[in-house]
Amino acid sequence: MYVLNDERLKFLKDIVDEIGPSGFETYVLRKIKAYGEKFADGVKSDNLGSVVFVKKGSEDRPKVLIAGHVDEVGFIVSGITDEGFITFNPIGGWFDQVLLSQRVVILGRKGVVRGVVASKPPHLLRPEERDKVVKMDQMFIDIGATSRKEVEDLGIRIGDPIAPWSPFTESTTGKTFMGKAFDDRLGAFAALETLRYLRENDIEHPNTLYVAATVQEEVGLRGASTVGWTVDHDIAIVTEVDIAGDVPGIKPHEAPTKLGKGPSILTFDSSMIPNQKLKEFVIEVAEEAKIPYQLSIVSRGGTDAGRLHLYKEGRPSIVLGIPTRHIHSHVSIFHRNDFENMVKLLVELIKRLDENKVKEFNTL
Repeated sequence: MYVLNDERLKFLKDIVDEIGPSGFETYVLRKIKAYGEKFADGVKSDNLGSVVFVKKGSEDRPKVLIAGHVDEVGFIVSGITDEGFITFNPIGGWFDQVLLSQRVVILGRKGVVRGVVASKPPHLLRPEERDKVVKMDQMFIDIGATSRKEVEDLGIRIGDPIAPWSPFTESTTGKTFMGKAFDDRLGAFAALETLRYLRENDIEHPNTLYVAATVQEEVGLRGASTVGWTVDHDIAIVTEVDIAGDVPGIKPHEAPTKLGKGPSILTFDSSMIPNQKLKEFVIEVAEEAKIPYQLSIVSRGGTDAGRLHLYKEGRPSIVLGIPTRHIHSHVSIFHRNDFENMVKLLVELIKRLDENKVKEFNTL
């Protein structure tokens, strides 16, 4: 029985608190590699930086890929003003209204520098300006400097990455957790925990398992485009977060999943319609193993599966999600039970995916 204990939570905190927007995932990947290689028979990487752990089963094929991306939405330094303020561009998708007064960290040549996102103060806005949303291009980052030289002396220059500052925190309920970068280090961690659980419990599986920590998903699924060639997978399971719709203002058909009700099985998004036989197989396994699950749909947005299902002549693929509130913001929230049940479901799937079963997914 898988449990998300204090030791596992400590490692999760370690990776989600790390700075790693798309294209700047190195520090996260180093920690993930050090963690995962203890449970793998081999480690591979591609030339974009994605890391792949290999675990041999009783059969060489099928090659089963579980992939989760480790980049987060963030920003990049675009300029420094004479007064010492920093302008920035987004890396990945942001909703402008969540940014003002939020703290950020900038990774410069001399280390980490903290700052806050700011704009023209409301006291100085004309009445007609106060009713308008402040756009990102009107914002800047204030690190407390008073000149360009002061900023440059701290080692900051154009092209440096910026990430939210939002320490991983257990909520007062004890059931949920708050922090940044859950999209999608939470999914990558679920894949890693599946690898660890199979190894430590000596669980047999009729396939070769590949667990991939992919890069640059938030800027166009780029890591998934290359990692498929590294693995040459027969089937792909993408572990992601899902948009939890149990918050005010969201209708059930817009985001069906809720915290604490189980991992989601994605039935549609704008980048991929899953293999239908594979989808039914996942549902059957969840019900057989008495693992709670939720069916989900995302009308806009995509995942690494959008690339992995198009590898070579096509590969059956599915996305499993951990319902998460407030993604693409400084503070997201997930439920312990959903994470634990995600790992349980992944383990049960890996135990059952043999060559004959995977071939069934591609037959009429």
